[in-house]
Amino acid sequence: MADHYTLPEDTVWTEVAPGNRRAVLSHRPEMMLVAFSFEPSAIGALHSHPHTQVSYVAEGAFDVTVDGVTKRLDAGSSFIVAPNLVHGVVALEKGLLIDTFTPRREDFL
Repeated sequence: MADHYTLPEDTVWTEVAPGNRRAVLSHRPEMMLVAFSFEPSAIGALHSHPHTQVSYVAEGAFDVTVDGVTKRLDAGSSFIVAPNLVHGVVALEKGLLIDTFTPRREDFL
């Protein structure tokens, strides 16, 4: 990864769970951009972390749960998660989420 640019051929995907993988696209200590790819019915398990997260549904459709409330989101939608709120997703079809975290998720590096 160059200091300022990330090219598709340099992207490294890591399997997170069955049908779910992630790629760290860019990061600095104060911010991180991550792609999450989902196969149909794949689950992003309920979890929490101390980071603020903003997610953009780039492809597909998801049932998104934030703080006990579930909403169906399609491509072009987004959601935000405050620090320490429990959240997760279920892919209703093949999909792609683009997530921003602040500060960066050191556990993803």
